[in-house]
Amino acid sequence: MDYDVIIIGAGPGGIFAAYELTRERTDLRVAVFESGNELSKRKCPIDGKKVKTCIGCETCSIMSGFGGAGAFSDGKYNITNDFGGTLYEYIGKEEAINLMEYVDSINVSHGGAGTRLYTTANSTFKKICLQNKLQLLDASVRHLGTDINYVVLEKLYAELREKVEFRFRTPVRHIEAVDGGFKVDTDDGSYTCGKCIVSVGRSGSKWIETVCEEMGIETESNRVDLGVRVELPAVLFSHITDELYESKIVYRTEKFEDKVRTFCMNPKGRVVNENTNGIVTVNGHSYEDPARQTDYTNFALLVSKHFSVPFKDSNGYGESIARLSNMLGGGVIVQRFGDLIRGRRTNYKRLSSSFVTPTLNAEPGDLSLVLPKRILDGIIEMIYALDKIAPGTANDDTLLYGVEVKFYNMEVKLNEHLETKYDGLYMIGDGSGVTHSLSHASASGVFVARDILSRS
Repeated sequence: MDYDVIIIGAGPGGIFAAYELTRERTDLRVAVFESGNELSKRKCPIDGKKVKTCIGCETCSIMSGFGGAGAFSDGKYNITNDFGGTLYEYIGKEEAINLMEYVDSINVSHGGAGTRLYTTANSTFKKICLQNKLQLLDASVRHLGTDINYVVLEKLYAELREKVEFRFRTPVRHIEAVDGGFKVDTDDGSYTCGKCIVSVGRSGSKWIETVCEEMGIETESNRVDLGVRVELPAVLFSHITDELYESKIVYRTEKFEDKVRTFCMNPKGRVVNENTNGIVTVNGHSYEDPARQTDYTNFALLVSKHFSVPFKDSNGYGESIARLSNMLGGGVIVQRFGDLIRGRRTNYKRLSSSFVTPTLNAEPGDLSLVLPKRILDGIIEMIYALDKIAPGTANDDTLLYGVEVKFYNMEVKLNEHLETKYDGLYMIGDGSGVTHSLSHASASGVFVARDILSRS
């Protein structure tokens, strides 16, 4: 075999698998194959001047490369089993929390020292939410910020590259089970290994579906999250973000009894583009450095949709809506809340007179032409519900960017080792459909590395 272990994907799952494998076993031959670039070469061409919108790069530097899609995120590591994935269903709740806490300790020791660990425990805000038909989910969250998160990744890469062979801009095309292990095919050749860890993230969802089909690995349909990113003055949510930073709030709509939730809250942050498989969607970042902060807070409002019979392609459904948004707006659409509820399109004149200045250069438009009525009705209900605990949320000038889509891979059938039906072929992280967050994905990497070490 060329390697003892090949890791496909250098996102959080792959990074922490490599870290744990080589922490004590320096004799292991470990290689990481990544379709994107190393961290220092991950540069998005959008500069706000010459290049203002996504130009559809062959490999999106925001989504792919060392650090995965989380490299330029706001660096929030939620330590909880209440959301972020179902890892605990495979390894147990206590083990899942222990691994997430271990990941947190590694982040702190690699540049994250001094960042704050927030918690919802004993928060009076939970009672206020319940009084207004909202539920605050329990979690502790380490907020690194986009800037400190980058520093942590730099330090991890500097340590790992001395022990691990990284092959960047080397997408894996196929995986094949061979006698004694596996063969992975790339454009540069084929390589063999005894164990293979697949950790390709959400951006690899289509690829991993193909791999599972080719290898006869069972999958089950997963959900897709659809919604918008809200941007408003930071002061409106400061009483929440100062105490909790990341608040996961869930609301059950009165009209359809659908659940709408907040996601990825970025105090004093920026709204950004995201390119997934050629589709431009929206996300948010925030920074620890005060010099890089803004006067606005942004967060997503998402509704989950799950399809089974006769249609089960949840990702395809989300993609079709995102493509419609791209078709109408040339990318991301932005709309004032006041215009949305009045049934009119936001134009440049209305946007320029708004009290909220967009942090992302998006096309003014009408989200009601893009999002299904049921989803949009739920989002509007949620905004009015949030207005009760954060007055001003439902102001006319609150901005809504669309669409935000969170794609989840078909959930791969795995055993308690996070192993497929092939002994030694592991699928972890968000690409497996098991995890949906930085902390869960990282923890899954540590788990499979320890499983490999215990058997070797």
